Amino acid sequence: MKYSKATNYALHTIVYLALLPTEKTIGVKPLAEVQKVSTTYLSKVLTNLVKAGFIESSTGVNGGYKLIKDVRSITFSDIINAIEGTTSSFTCSLDNHVHDRQNCYIGKVMNEAEHKKEEYLRSQTIEHVLQKVDKNIIHYITSAAK
Repeated sequence: MKYSKATNYALHTIVYLALLPTEKTIGVKPLAEVQKVSTTYLSKVLTNLVKAGFIESSTGVNGGYKLIKDVRSITFSDIINAIEGTTSSFTCSLDNHVHDRQNCYIGKVMNEAEHKKEEYLRSQTIEHVLQKVDKNIIHYITSAAK
């Protein structure tokens, strides 16, 4: 399965927000700049992350975004599913007198592969990534915080 750019930006954004001190927020502009994406596009991604309950937004002079879930409990799978949905990426297209979709062996193999990938992504948390973040990113994000 190929993930959308929105998933890429969502995963990175969650990591960046996790780098902030808990009382701080960051605006969409510095988040967009570090990812080289338009603020309009990233705003749509941020809206999905707010709806999924990972982050919250606030308005005003010190407004911006901040993480509201514990990094130890946020998995890659959680974020991907919030952006991409949970529908299987493979559906057997054959359904005829010789081959029925219900017993499609190719579909079973593909679904098992998806299941194993999902299992792995559920085991990987944002906390794992934070241990490996480049110090330049940390400096950029914390200096842009409000």
